[in-house]
Amino acid sequence: METTSRVGAQAPAAEGGQQLPSARRTVDGYLLAPFPWYGLDEAFTGPRWLMQVGMAADGAVEHGSIGHGDEPSVRNEGTEDKEKFAVVVTVAGNPARRTADGTGLLEATSVSSAAWLAGVGLLSFTWPGQMDHTLRDDWLDQQTETAWVLADDLAGDDWSTLSLPVDGVPTPFHYRESEFGWVLAGSTQEGVHVGAYGRGMSAYGLGFAMIKDITTYAA
Repeated sequence: METTSRVGAQAPAAEGGQQLPSARRTVDGYLLAPFPWYGLDEAFTGPRWLMQVGMAADGAVEHGSIGHGDEPSVRNEGTEDKEKFAVVVTVAGNPARRTADGTGLLEATSVSSAAWLAGVGLLSFTWPGQMDHTLRDDWLDQQTETAWVLADDLAGDDWSTLSLPVDGVPTPFHYRESEFGWVLAGSTQEGVHVGAYGRGMSAYGLGFAMIKDITTYAA
């Protein structure tokens, strides 16, 4: 299930884990994608913003994220109850294939890919209280591996099933909650996988839709 950019799945981060402005706001990478992007449907009327894209070893765009609501900072005791956001991750539905130079094999993407990227995305904005920088690095490594294990076992007890509309069609999603927020993942009729994560916004009332013009999201 692994996308080729497992290590690089997160955006460049500033000290404390917050994304650098340069990691957002550019639409160029999104325009290179050969697949459609997804965001929350028109029922959501709040702010929408670009985050970042992830590329495979051969330079192909494999996934990217779109933010909705408050732009999250790393969770701390002052913001955890105030920020309300949902991030939608679109993952290309790719089969296993050779790299452009023919020297390697790129693994297939799947719903588990979307689940893992969403899980790691949520962690990137999470900082347990009373934890210093050094300890958070160790904590983040451990939690990232846990997210990987969970994403590889979508049929496990940690996940439930949630039906949400995608382009108006009821679609099953794998869903889980934690003390840090929620994560979900499913597939679309357009052949891409959709993951999402959030905090302060209920996942139960969300709907997803293909983005008609990604350039309207650029600041």
